[in-house]
Amino acid sequence: MPPRTKPENGAATSNSATIATVERAADILLLFADTPGPDLGVTEIADALDLSKAAVHRVLASLRSRGLVDLDERSRRYSLGVAAMRLGLTYLDRIDVRRVGRPFLEDLSARTDETATLSVLLGDHSRIYVDQVTPDREVIMTVTIGEPYPLYAGASSRAFLAFLPDAEIEEYLEDTPLDAVTSSTVVDADALRQDLEVVRRQGWAHSHGERLDGAASVAAPVRGSDGRPVAVLSVCGPAERFEREVEACRSALLETAGVLSRRFGWAG
Repeated sequence: MPPRTKPENGAATSNSATIATVERAADILLLFADTPGPDLGVTEIADALDLSKAAVHRVLASLRSRGLVDLDERSRRYSLGVAAMRLGLTYLDRIDVRRVGRPFLEDLSARTDETATLSVLLGDHSRIYVDQVTPDREVIMTVTIGEPYPLYAGASSRAFLAFLPDAEIEEYLEDTPLDAVTSSTVVDADALRQDLEVVRRQGWAHSHGERLDGAASVAAPVRGSDGRPVAVLSVCGPAERFEREVEACRSALLETAGVLSRRFGWAG
């Protein structure tokens, strides 16, 4: 019988190579999730992950064959594909807050005749939209489901940040560069602290073009039994029209957020 050492070593080498390839693929997919922009080039990926361009090309070809990434033939840049979106939506469907919140979004959108959205935290430094309901009118606002946004820009973001414990707010401000998203983004830490105090005191946040030019919104937290925000509800629309509707939207928003908060155990 031939010795088994060579097959064992060969199998071990093969397994190690397979594991390394899987890890590289996972790292590349996570890099897309952590990157603010919609796409990445091979050189950017190679530099960020300390990989050779050849290795990146091989992994991207495999991911592309399964629909996890797409290639723009003109720019030669890659973005997440439809299969990646399907994975994300499958995950989102299993989040209770999304399932519980859906009828509240439908009611809120119907009452305000504007787009109603639901956001959840993503880690410690960003949030994502997990659901939206749009009105039946010609000009509406829509949001991108699953795209991470910083916690300092926009009504939904500040409605999260304002209701975190003070120590977590300060840690966030120390760790996060306040880069301008639009010309209306608050980028001064002291000014942002003052804004957060107002949001916490009144229970809701208002944005006019802070995250997206031409858009306006109001947002309020959905709070759990410990008082922390488990989600944020918002109502948004084109800025010129929305500013005439702020009071009505705010009233409906706060009522809905209060009812939904009680569903999650908030007794305040």
